[in-house]
Amino acid sequence: MLPTRRFMDKALLEAEAAAARGEVPVGAVIVREGEIIASAGNETRALKDVSAHAEILAIRRAAQALGEERLTDCDLYVTLEPCAMCAAAISFARIRRLYYGAEDPKGGGVDHGPRFFAQPTCHHAPDVYSGLAETEAASLLKRFFRDRRDGSGAA
Repeated sequence: MLPTRRFMDKALLEAEAAAARGEVPVGAVIVREGEIIASAGNETRALKDVSAHAEILAIRRAAQALGEERLTDCDLYVTLEPCAMCAAAISFARIRRLYYGAEDPKGGGVDHGPRFFAQPTCHHAPDVYSGLAETEAASLLKRFFRDRRDGSGAA
C-alpha cells in the first residue's frame, strides 16, 4: 500500500483530540490492506500511564482486533517521530512500514537519539518514511506547547 495522506489525516485528528483532552497532541493509525484497523491519541494523563503513547495504544488495539501479537502486514502512521519506547514496540510488533510526520530531535528514537532500528540488537526494523504532513503535525505540537507556556491552555 502506498502512503496515503488520508491515513495521516486520521492520525492528525487523533492528535487534535488528544490536545483537546490536555494530552500532548500525538496521534497514530494502524492500517492493514488499505483499511484502518486501530487508531489512538496520547492518553498518558487520562490513564496515568507513561506508556500510553498513541503508538502503543494503537498497537494494542490492532493486536486485539486481529487476535495476533504481531502485525507483520500492517503499517503505522504517526504524527511525531516515535520515541525509543515506541520504536521498540513497533519492532516487537513487526510493523511493516512506519510513516511519521514531524521529527523529534530531542525525544525521537528512530532518526534521532538512540536510532533504535539501526542497532544490532534490533530484531525487526520497519521501512521508515518521514515528513508526511510534517508541517501540520509540527504546527499542532508547537501551538499546544506555546498555549501551555502562555497560560492559555489547560495544564
